[in-house]
Amino acid sequence: MIKPTKTRRQLHQELEEQIQEFLQQGGQVNEVPRGLSGRVDANGPLISIFDGTSQEDRTPLPEVVAAIEARKKPQLITKPKKPRPRKKVILDDFGQPLRWEWVED
Repeated sequence: MIKPTKTRRQLHQELEEQIQEFLQQGGQVNEVPRGLSGRVDANGPLISIFDGTSQEDRTPLPEVVAAIEARKKPQLITKPKKPRPRKKVILDDFGQPLRWEWVED
């Protein structure tokens, strides 16, 4: 049996209850001035969190990539398409339309 998912209102209420419980047990929320950064050197450029250079560490596997791509888009067997019939107007001797007929090219 699938448990019913909680609504946003229920989640908000639970979070509010947890905050109030934390504050009643003596917890304290520290105020941080707006615009203050947690970075060591906030004026410098962002530092990458990844170590090493990814280009040298990679092993090329074109056949594996090709196999994965082939599974993503299975090749459909295409049948030769029959030409669709189209409507053709039949005109009288004076160029006025008389009727429509379905014709296949």
